[in-house]
Amino acid sequence: MTTVATVSSETDSPYCLSHLDALESEAVHIFREVAGEFERPVILFSGGKDSIVMLHLALKAFAPAAIPFSLL
Repeated sequence: MTTVATVSSETDSPYCLSHLDALESEAVHIFREVAGEFERPVILFSGGKDSIVMLHLALKAFAPAAIPFSLL
């Protein structure tokens, strides 16, 4: 069985972000704002799924530079 996805007329705009893209964009904005506001921010890293996602978002927010946060 083949499933075909349809594109609605609302998403034809080149400036329309998907829901996940909008969430990622907001997370990147928050990372950059925290880096600018605080003197020594830290990312708590346990090695779990959530921590890995946070680290990946931080890498995207500051690429190609290093992350300005310490990992704890």
